[in-house]
Amino acid sequence: QVQLVESGGGLVQPGGSLRLSCAASGSDFSINVMGWYRQAPGKQRELVATITSGGSINYANSVKGRVTISRDNAKNTVYLQMNSLKAEDTAVYYCNVMGVKESVPWAQLNYWGQGTQVTVSS
Repeated sequence: QVQLVESGGGLVQPGGSLRLSCAASGSDFSINVMGWYRQAPGKQRELVATITSGGSINYANSVKGRVTISRDNAKNTVYLQMNSLKAEDTAVYYCNVMGVKESVPWAQLNYWGQGTQVTVSS
């Protein structure tokens, strides 16, 4: 029901910056949390950052200080500004949203984007 469109991934040199965007669309859905996860080759998917509808933010220690997450509730869009990128940041980044259908607010739902590749390399 909910569609997530991710953009902004690509190739960047170490120390560079990248800004990811994820726009959620759909009806009868209220988003409570939006966030970004990533998965590098041979590694488990891990949390990067999340932001609630109320503005509470959580960052992974590995990106704290280099990454900023923000959202536009009116546009149902979440952004991930990444600075001082390192080779270790290379991964597929996935947008995630959690919320409820307004018709069944007792059932928590979870949606994932298709993923966008971020490659940090010289």
